[in-house]
Amino acid sequence: MDRSRRSFLGQMAGVSFAAVSGGGFQSENRPNVLWLTAEDFCPDLGCYGNREVRSPNIDHLADEGIRFTNAFTTCPVCSPSRSAFMTGMYQTSIDAHNHRSHRDDSYRLPDGVRVIADWFRQAGYFTANVKSAAPGVTGTGKTDFNFSPSEPVFDGTDWNQRKAGQPFFAQINFPETHRVFKRNEKNPTDPSKLTLPPQYPDHPVTRADWAAYYDSVGFLDEKVGLVLKRLADEGLLDETIIFFFGDNGRPHFRGKQWLYDEGIHVPLIVRLPGGRQAGKVNDQLVSAIDFGATSLALAGIPIPAKMQGQAFLGPNARRRDYIVAARDRCDETVDRIRCVRTPQFKYIRNFYPERPYTQLNRYKETEYPVLRLMRRLHGEGKLTPVQMQFMAPVRPAEELYDVTRDRNELVNLAVLPEHRRTLGQLRGILDRWVVETGDRGATAEDASIPLYWEQQAKKNYDQRLRKLYEAEAMPLPEWLR
Repeated sequence: MDRSRRSFLGQMAGVSFAAVSGGGFQSENRPNVLWLTAEDFCPDLGCYGNREVRSPNIDHLADEGIRFTNAFTTCPVCSPSRSAFMTGMYQTSIDAHNHRSHRDDSYRLPDGVRVIADWFRQAGYFTANVKSAAPGVTGTGKTDFNFSPSEPVFDGTDWNQRKAGQPFFAQINFPETHRVFKRNEKNPTDPSKLTLPPQYPDHPVTRADWAAYYDSVGFLDEKVGLVLKRLADEGLLDETIIFFFGDNGRPHFRGKQWLYDEGIHVPLIVRLPGGRQAGKVNDQLVSAIDFGATSLALAGIPIPAKMQGQAFLGPNARRRDYIVAARDRCDETVDRIRCVRTPQFKYIRNFYPERPYTQLNRYKETEYPVLRLMRRLHGEGKLTPVQMQFMAPVRPAEELYDVTRDRNELVNLAVLPEHRRTLGQLRGILDRWVVETGDRGATAEDASIPLYWEQQAKKNYDQRLRKLYEAEAMPLPEWLR
């Protein structure tokens, strides 16, 4: 037995190791833990019922693991979401809620809060942000934290750099479903055969955009398959707990950056060694801040006392009655939105209801062709009433949806007297959460920060946007003149 393993056993003496379905991992045979993270990705997979995508490898992973149907991130954009699930803390509690904040000011995490990799390292694990993921697969190495770690987060860039017999905690980041999408020229998705959500205009531009997204899902699936093959070839597949999930929801105009389910609902598949719970479908509510706590618990490592995440697998697993998510500044676009999601209802509070859904965000104006299409069709009076909702000049202060009957969250029940009780209950949950978790969203950033991001956005996108508007024969908006 190597020294690191003996040290771990000494530290962990008296600790009960996590058990799953009646069987636990022995301390002398600690499992590896691997996180496979897809960018900007909802549960758009065959195993989740979408027959318009090609995802045989991830579907097979679900057959061998547990497929969770109600997993949600705590933010609909990458950097706050990653700051949250990599610490097990709400981004709003640790001042990491504004997109790409604290990059240059040496901001440190609060006392008692650490990146998940640190807790694994302390327990004797080798930690890696994998770049050489498999032949033909290169991980991006993305972290995207809204804080400055006090020490390197990872020990290396591949689990093969660890000591003999040392277990690893590793992550691989897959960028395929992040814009800009890549079309499959050999076997493309047929745009004409797609089923579009009603809030999106049925138009060739929309169909082409969704087809490109689905093609990108196929490329993601191929790469996940190659990583799983590498694990099998190295004899590690049945020694490794695998988590597959998205960092936030899909990159369409009503998805990413918004608290509707298509902005925060992500796939979550957990494969346990030995075929434990293979093929099981679990409908409990899971927050992304629970990924770290669960990973630690399954590895037999105590969950830190200050961590807000909780284990959803293992002997001490806990179930959530609701999840909470938050959106704050994204790039130059200042906003504050909070939501509570239960198995049946979604409650959304817009803290700036006087601002439109489509307040200016140059990144989305440039990279989301359907958003520009919506603006054009709106000007021509060609949007349906459902599609018009997103183009309204103001927002309701509160939104309430029955997600079991209204999956696209299009019928706001907050104004109906028969839902007054539900509205009050969810409103109260959010009020308590804001206080109990120390939500820092009410504290405005220094005005120079949004101004800086506006200057960066102008520099990066204005010239491209002028060309796009001209190519699409659209008049330049006032802010672009």
